[in-house]
Amino acid sequence: MGKKVAIVGAGVSGLAAIRCCLEEGMEPICFERSNDVGGLWKFSGHAEEGRASIYQSVFTNSSKEMMCFPDFPYPDDFPNYMHHSKLQEYIKAFAQKKGLLRYIQFETLVSSIKKCSSFLATGQWEVVTEKDGKQDSLLFDAVMICSGHHVYPNMPTDSFPGLEHFEGKCLHSRDYKSPGTFQGKRVLVIGLGNSAADIAVELSRLAAQVIISTRSGSWVMSRVWNDGYPWDMVYVTRFASFLRNVLPSFVSDWLYVKKMNTWFKHENYGLMPLNGPLRKEPVFNDELPARILCGTLSIKPSVTKFTETSAVFEDGTVFEDIDCVIFATGYGYAYPFLDDSIIKSRNNEVTLYKGIFPPQLKKPTMAVIGLVQSLGATIPTADLQARWAAKVFANTCTLPTTNEMMDDIDEKMGKKLKWFGQSHTLQTDYITYMDELSTFIGAKPNLPWLFLTDPQLALEVFFGPCSPYQFRLMGPGKWDGARNAILTQWKRTVKPTRTRAVGETQRPCHLYDLLKMFFFPVILLAVLLAFY
Repeated sequence: MGKKVAIVGAGVSGLAAIRCCLEEGMEPICFERSNDVGGLWKFSGHAEEGRASIYQSVFTNSSKEMMCFPDFPYPDDFPNYMHHSKLQEYIKAFAQKKGLLRYIQFETLVSSIKKCSSFLATGQWEVVTEKDGKQDSLLFDAVMICSGHHVYPNMPTDSFPGLEHFEGKCLHSRDYKSPGTFQGKRVLVIGLGNSAADIAVELSRLAAQVIISTRSGSWVMSRVWNDGYPWDMVYVTRFASFLRNVLPSFVSDWLYVKKMNTWFKHENYGLMPLNGPLRKEPVFNDELPARILCGTLSIKPSVTKFTETSAVFEDGTVFEDIDCVIFATGYGYAYPFLDDSIIKSRNNEVTLYKGIFPPQLKKPTMAVIGLVQSLGATIPTADLQARWAAKVFANTCTLPTTNEMMDDIDEKMGKKLKWFGQSHTLQTDYITYMDELSTFIGAKPNLPWLFLTDPQLALEVFFGPCSPYQFRLMGPGKWDGARNAILTQWKRTVKPTRTRAVGETQRPCHLYDLLKMFFFPVILLAVLLAFY
């Protein structure tokens, strides 16, 4: 074995980090505070200190073909959108198949990570861990932080005057597990992210009344898209990304808003975002509009103040006799075992090169895996981040200078603010980001070469889903099964839904996409002429 690498957390990011370190001939030691792998997806009936927490009814928002480890497809019969228990089953199978469990020290808490005295020469870190009440200190050549960002709840209680006098119950969505205790209650949910929508919809079936209070609104999308296919299999394609990037912004914004309103008109449901063209993460919920139509759930603007029993909204209306307020207000980014200045190196903001490397370190021996957010799934993103980080640690890839990294961070931040808004500075465009990372390690699909040598595969790579297999198709870390996985991904998609076979299996037609590409210049010219 080569360099010793400390990995914090054995969720999907931690498992990707272990595997990638092994691929580069390094020695990983992973510290996991719980007794199992899975991280966020390891369900517990109660919120545990220092661990992410999910509710019993959680299903994935990404489909199975888009959220697998790139060389480990899900079983054919797994549903496209999985209950957390099925995903945990897959995660454990991956860890066992790849022989990763032997590198994990369970029930071990990382209490401190500090630069060792010789850091400027060696880049080494001192990692202090605790297990069974005993502390241990070890030196590592590099560190990967894979502990996620759904651990420390954001409770903005100071933003709500009068809340201290409210006599009902208050809790964060992190502490919500199941709806049973809310039978017949009047519940206010503050926030409109995925957790807020899931919880509000679930409670609306048995609570007396549920209201969602949202400051800025949100786009709501169904998991089921064109012709019944999973949304990400249709939306997250290189062709769609190409169109979004080359269209003038006013055309791109118009098309985006029009697409988001295809299912239902958001303004009629009180859900319309204040800044519609912003590409902040939509809410994925197949039932929210129906629950609003049925009257069991309502949407209101921000709360201006609380009284002992009620909430007053910006529009002057009042929600009386509230039993419970659930704050679905997200999480803070905190690494209590690490000095804040390492990751929050400027204006108390998370400042990382490509969302991974602290740019101010004199030695590039620390990486944060799984912090970046996008419309793509976490598993393939973490896999590619860990592959690049492992190569940097192994000195087979090099980083730019500190100034160059800071300039890149500033440039990317400007684009993120334009596309995603001030509150989503960790968000990024999935395909652009994945292509950027894969370029660094020589694993980006070479489309011109594919069109010359394998046209069938090239068409699927460009017009079909940008599935994880594409990033193990060529270059270092190449998986021999990637081509077949790409060409058979639609077959695995429809397998679990065709439990009653009627007619032939259907799949999207690339001819339609080709026609759109050929007619695109004509359509663009017509639009420009209409405006001028």
